[in-house]
Amino acid sequence: MLSRYLRQFLTTPVPKASKLQVIFWFSLSLAFAAVYSTMWLQQAFSSEYVVQDDARQHVFWMRRFLDSKLFPNDLIADYFQSVAPWGYTTLYQLFAAIGIDPILFSKFLPVVLDLVTTGYCFGICLEILPVPVAGFIASLVLNQNLWCKEDLVSATPRAFIYPLLLAFLYYLLQQDRKRSRLTNSLLPCMAVIALQGLFYPQCVFISVGVLVLRLLRWQQGEIRFSRYRSDYWFCAAGLGVAILVLLPFALTTSQFEPVISVAEAKTLPEFWSKGRASFFRDNPWRFWLGGRSGIFPEMPLTPVTLSAGLLLPILLRYPSRFPLVRQLSNESIVLIQLVIASIGLFFAAHALLFKLHLPSRYTQHSLQIVLALSAAIALTLMLDALLYWAQQQRQPRLIKRQVLALGTTLLLGIVLALYPSLIKNFPRTQYKVGEVPALYQFFAQQPKDTLIASLAEEADNLPTFSQRSVLVSPEYGIPYHTGYYGQFRQRVIHLIQAQYSPNLAGLQSFIQKYNINFWLLEKQAFEVNYIDKNRWIQQFQPAAAEAQARLEQGIKPTLSGLVETCSVFKTEEFLVLSAECIKKQDKANYKIALN
Repeated sequence: MLSRYLRQFLTTPVPKASKLQVIFWFSLSLAFAAVYSTMWLQQAFSSEYVVQDDARQHVFWMRRFLDSKLFPNDLIADYFQSVAPWGYTTLYQLFAAIGIDPILFSKFLPVVLDLVTTGYCFGICLEILPVPVAGFIASLVLNQNLWCKEDLVSATPRAFIYPLLLAFLYYLLQQDRKRSRLTNSLLPCMAVIALQGLFYPQCVFISVGVLVLRLLRWQQGEIRFSRYRSDYWFCAAGLGVAILVLLPFALTTSQFEPVISVAEAKTLPEFWSKGRASFFRDNPWRFWLGGRSGIFPEMPLTPVTLSAGLLLPILLRYPSRFPLVRQLSNESIVLIQLVIASIGLFFAAHALLFKLHLPSRYTQHSLQIVLALSAAIALTLMLDALLYWAQQQRQPRLIKRQVLALGTTLLLGIVLALYPSLIKNFPRTQYKVGEVPALYQFFAQQPKDTLIASLAEEADNLPTFSQRSVLVSPEYGIPYHTGYYGQFRQRVIHLIQAQYSPNLAGLQSFIQKYNINFWLLEKQAFEVNYIDKNRWIQQFQPAAAEAQARLEQGIKPTLSGLVETCSVFKTEEFLVLSAECIKKQDKANYKIALN
């Protein structure tokens, strides 16, 4: 019967399956990952001026590795360099040493990380349920979810959490399969924890939490201490490595500290709804369930096949109806341990708010991994049960069951393979395409110590596309360290005051104080509703309100009268003014220009 052969091909456990079956499903997993990566690369190289959104923060400054004269005395570049993990920085620096542009490297790095993630995801699933097709489904749905979000594609430190956390789980599960050969899995597991600390330190806490939980085992209806000596070796070694790798972070002080307090954060509009770093919310459900403060990941059930993971606890209760349940390893408990450790750290991060950074970083990634693995296991259990059911009936109902089972299997395969075609703009890369090439080229031709003042959102792109410093811009307004954001916020306030000041002396004083070289303006910058409809500028009160009031009263800003006199570059949307020209203006010349 066809269903029997199909069941043998799809859901035969590894001990009975041929190596060719394992190789086939693993290769297919990598093939789909490669296809998604190719789709990503097409977007990455669709234009000369393309960059991933978060790479504008975390990667732009690394061009200092190619040219040490770039971004001199740049507050923004210095800050993002200071908060970058050592391993992450060193990786980019090594490739820059052989002449590879960090921005270019950031476009290829997600491809490598995705393939590594795929490999470990496949391996973990086989350790829990030794059926190759389950490993394929797990890696496929996880890939589809990752390419719908900007974590992996960002090539920032958080892009490393998936391969590193999955690698940790894989070697941890290897420990239980080879207890008599402890060092075979202990050393790689500890190496992964060290890498977590070097690339994404929050991940270390999750891994150590899992190791601690493994000292407790559910036996005979109650919680007892583990009887396996290897569990204690792993926990002790993991704690030791974690302390060693995190100690430098604890002992090193930064010029941009301290971390902002909860009380201070609540006074800033940046942390409230629609703010640059929106965290606090009036709606408690939204606060605890989503966003930077919430427990659940963005789009937790994308693709929809992930929802099958919610059925797994139910399926496990009926081994007679789902025979493959008996093939589940006892170490599937690691999924529960990962969830408990993540949730515990989530609440710890809330209790120590912002000292452990954002609470969501401890659950949203790990829960996605658990959901992908659970969904794959659940779908495999149901598929096996369906095919088994189809071959248990005699004629004439046998044919009907065969058709139903084969049709359902085919439909599942189509849904799994073609789901991305139903998602708009898959993969969702969050790429930013520069739309003003002439502007980037103009600034790129200026001296390397050029500093540009602007309230325009386009200033976000200048450090990346022109490799020139900006005084401030919305993209770099990260408010978690007061030593940095206090200066940044003051700069924005001074810039708003200067741009809309009716006083020439105040404008010139601002230029002198910050050593501004150019001023980038949007052509509508002096229209009455410009400030009112700009959410970012509205965060900086009372300066924004005062500037808005002047515009509404018809008080003309000094800078608007110097547009024609001091403009050195123009596009359809932007004007670039020479700060040197503005400094040379005196009251008499300014009145002539105004008239």
